[in-house]
Amino acid sequence: MKTDTIAAIATAMTDSGIGIVRISGDDALQTADKIIRLKEKKKRLLDCESHTVHYGFVMEEDEILDEVIVILMKAPKSYTREDTVEINCHGGTLVLRKVLSLVLKHGARPAEPGEFTKRAFLNGRIDLAQAESVIDVIHAKNDFALKASIHQLGGNVSEEIKKLREKILYEIAYIESAIDDPEHYELTEYGEELSLKSGKIIEEIDRLLRNAKNGSVLKEGIHTVIVGKPNSGKSSLLNSLVKRERAIVTDIAGTTRDAIEEQINLNGISLNVIDTAGIRTTDNVVEKIGIDKAKEYLEASDLVIYVVDASCPLDENDEQIIEMLKERNVIVLLNKSDLIPVVTKEEIKMRLNKKILSVSAKHRKGMEDLERAIEEMFFHGEIRMNDEVYITNARHESSLQNARKSLILVEKSIENQMPEDFYSIDLMNAYEELGKIIGESVEDDLVNEIFGKFCMGK
Repeated sequence: MKTDTIAAIATAMTDSGIGIVRISGDDALQTADKIIRLKEKKKRLLDCESHTVHYGFVMEEDEILDEVIVILMKAPKSYTREDTVEINCHGGTLVLRKVLSLVLKHGARPAEPGEFTKRAFLNGRIDLAQAESVIDVIHAKNDFALKASIHQLGGNVSEEIKKLREKILYEIAYIESAIDDPEHYELTEYGEELSLKSGKIIEEIDRLLRNAKNGSVLKEGIHTVIVGKPNSGKSSLLNSLVKRERAIVTDIAGTTRDAIEEQINLNGISLNVIDTAGIRTTDNVVEKIGIDKAKEYLEASDLVIYVVDASCPLDENDEQIIEMLKERNVIVLLNKSDLIPVVTKEEIKMRLNKKILSVSAKHRKGMEDLERAIEEMFFHGEIRMNDEVYITNARHESSLQNARKSLILVEKSIENQMPEDFYSIDLMNAYEELGKIIGESVEDDLVNEIFGKFCMGK
């Protein structure tokens, strides 16, 4: 099937050393050949071999528009599995626009966002899970999100899903064959056998789902809220974590009225930190709004850092905060350890059985202990990328959960001694749900939505 030829600027539209105009499609070579004059005498781009690099000029009629390096990749050995030409220009935005305009003038059309990767998917070079990992690589916020995305691009998620689908498909085929040819396929005790097999598949899905939480943390970062009563040192802690004066620090209680958000890189993962207004009973309308907002952030958090002023006795405001934190992931910081302590770890432990550390946010003492505590809480003390498969995509997690539900229905049908064709219906539902992850059974609208989130030129 003939495909139209698309083109786009594949690098950021800022002045830089190099900018790339990418062309892909059946007429990519012919289009580029119309505007490229190679330095090699009497040689045309059309006559060049695949996977070669050439030096030449972009010509607008008889004038040189730019001096360029041209990379030629012929189908099917290219990113899109189509003929592809990449023109490496000087990186000025004006020259890039002029070169792209010239390419479009000679037969290409502007590529839609993500269309190059969409073609790679539609042409079978990558599956949908791998395609989605491309945008995750681009948007990676930390080292571990990048590594997880690279592993997914390499196919580790896809391989796991394909293995599960193969196991399910075998059982579907066996049931259908037994129904059509009962003389050669036995179903008498098949229910017990299928129950064992579906149970093992559920266990494998559960393993992937358990890693989905860590995968989300790796990709999005830990949503962290700093709480405490006014003047406990929350803003000093934020400044200490970001290593600059991000929040105003004074001796006046209630200085922070609105939430302050900051992203911090912690040993390769991200903390999305929110410093909230001090929680206390107050008649001040503006401060009360800030306190209510702090409580909302707390409810949506992955981690709460509760800052206690260890130089002052606990009061009713602390008791109110402690009551809100009993069911959450919490690290308690006994702050101002450089002053004479009044509050002890034992006193806090009696009220809130959580991890407790002594720190001085003002002097950055105890910050390494805090970092280790966060690692232990979320990654059992070892934040590193290994061969484990991490589910970092909410769509993938949803499909895994739906597949699991269908397999549970298979087990219930077996338990209730339902006819074998009932097994087949739910097995097929599980098979199709897993297929959505890699794009084997997915609607065009979803494909368009996924690739519509990509940047132009990718």
